[in-house]
Parts: sequence; C-alpha cells; structure tokens
Amino acid sequence: MTPSLSPEVASRAKARAAFLHNHFHADPQQVTALDGDASFRRYFRIAHRENTFILLDVAPEAGSVSAFVELNKVFSAGQVRVPQILAADCALGFVLLEDLGTQHLADRLSAQHLAQEDYESLINMLPDIARIPASPDMKPYDAAFIEMELDIFGEWLLTHWLGFEITEHWQQQWANLKQALVANMQTQMQVTMHRDFHSRNIMWHNQQWVVIDYQDAVQGPVTYDVVSLLKDCYHRLPEVQFSHLQRYSFEVLNEAGLLGLCDYDEYQQQLALTGLQRHLKAAGIFARLYLRDGKPGYLKNILPTLQYIQDTAECFDAFQWLATSLQSEIIPLVKAKLEQQQ
Repeated sequence: MTPSLSPEVASRAKARAAFLHNHFHADPQQVTALDGDASFRRYFRIAHRENTFILLDVAPEAGSVSAFVELNKVFSAGQVRVPQILAADCALGFVLLEDLGTQHLADRLSAQHLAQEDYESLINMLPDIARIPASPDMKPYDAAFIEMELDIFGEWLLTHWLGFEITEHWQQQWANLKQALVANMQTQMQVTMHRDFHSRNIMWHNQQWVVIDYQDAVQGPVTYDVVSLLKDCYHRLPEVQFSHLQRYSFEVLNEAGLLGLCDYDEYQQQLALTGLQRHLKAAGIFARLYLRDGKPGYLKNILPTLQYIQDTAECFDAFQWLATSLQSEIIPLVKAKLEQQQ
C-alpha cells in the first residue's frame, strides 16, 4: 500500500505539476526526483517529447530562487557558462533549466580522466569569475558572516553531535583563531567568488565546463575558489599534483592582476588559512545536515575535512592547540560516532 502524502507535500506536488503543465501545455511523460543536494533545494529531471529538462523546486517558505535567477544573468554576462533558464516563477519557487546530463568533475576524477588538464582548465576560468561585477543579489561577506560560518563548527559538530566540552580556554583560543582567519580573508583582494567551486558543482557538457549552484556567490577573498577546488571535501588531490596546481593558480591569478603585490609564499599562506576557515565551516555543515536536515550521507565527508584542518593547523605555531585537540580528542570522537552509525 502506497503511503499517503502529507498535505504540504501533496500541495507542493500539485503546484509543481501546474507549473510544468503551464510551460509545456501538457503533462510531461516523467518527473523523477534527483538526490544529493546539500540544501533546501530540490531537483527533478523532466522527460517530455524526447527531451529532458531539470526543474529546481524551492518552496517559498524554505527559501527563494530569486538570487539563482538573477545571478544566472550576471554570470552569463561575465562569460561564465551556467545552465540556461527556460522558465521561472520566483513567487512560486520553480525554475526550469536545460539538462546538462550527469557528468560532474567528480565523475571524471573517479573515471580516471586526465585530472591535471581538467584542473588547469578550471583554474583558467577563475579570473572570469573573479571579474564578475558585484550584484545586489550577493549577500555581504563581511567579518560577522565569516565568523557565523566558523561558529557552525562549534555549535553543530562539537556541541550538538559530539557533546564535546568547550572550556573557557578553548573559547579564548577559538576567538583568537576567528580573528586571525577573518583578517586573512579580508586583507586579500576582494573579488567575486562562486563559494562552492568544487567537484560536485562543476559539470562537463558538450565539451565545455558548466558551473552550477552559483546562487550563493559573494564578493570575498581571491583564494577562496582556488581552495574550494584544490582542497575539495569530496576529493583529495595527491600532494605532488596539489603543489603543481597551487603554483599554477598563483601564476594564473597573478597574470590576471588579481593578487596585487602578493608573492608566492604569502599566497600559499593566504590559501592555507582560507582553507582552514572553509573546512571548519564545512565540517560543521556536514554535522548539521545530519542532525537538522536528516541527511546522513554527508557524515562520511567529515573525517577527510577534519584531516585538512589538522594538516593546516600543524603548519602554524598559533594553531598547534587545534591540531592537538583534533588528533587526541575530536577525531577519535568522530570515529566512535561514525562506528555507531554503521
């Protein structure tokens, strides 16, 4: 017996069907839910008359599609390939998109394609993204916002998931860490950054890279998208390849005039500290996705992300306390929690 849908789910399905019927002037042959998005957004593959499309569905009470629609125009004007929008109703929260297929950068890596060429071609895109003009649809990426992102780690991973005791000494060290990371990110050249430029948000379609999930783009530090790509929470590059690509990214951004007077040593430090902020945020978000949103699939990404944090913290005298705490307390607690999940 098929379980009945809740009134909210049934109402949303009815609104979705009406939007599609209004666009196609008929009911599509098939509507298939797609999984894997780490947000309140839902995606469906629509089959109609031998063509397929993607439907973005965001219930108005959960969020808005306005930034997705408006930044699509901004990115396109900046010569960055994003999905073509075929129809949109921002009030209802529906956007119909071209179907880009299923091949992400992550799939090309798992299929053992020539990864270095892929990464170099993506790094070559970064100046085009960086030069996209600021938009009213980009949220301010200021000190308060950067600190809020960092606090997701303490709130969701340490306190809510691990039950880790945050002492007064820890709080003081943490406050110093936040101050240092905010300063690092704000002293860099501020450019447009995608903010989630990683292997699951970059697709290969018709022999071209297409960037998806760009709706959270902001103006922020120039190294942020580099670290998102090269220190990906879902795929760790071999050290030799990472070193080559880090140097290559410096050369590309420097030639584009996006690094000011920054030399390579300073660039490496900026990138490392920017990665530390991003990975602390991401580890907290993975725990929050499980606890708040009922998405346990991201738990497996916590340990690799914590390893990035430990590796970076070990390189800075001021952050040895964090490296030690991770190694002796936090990572063992995470491993024990993950064993309980099995």
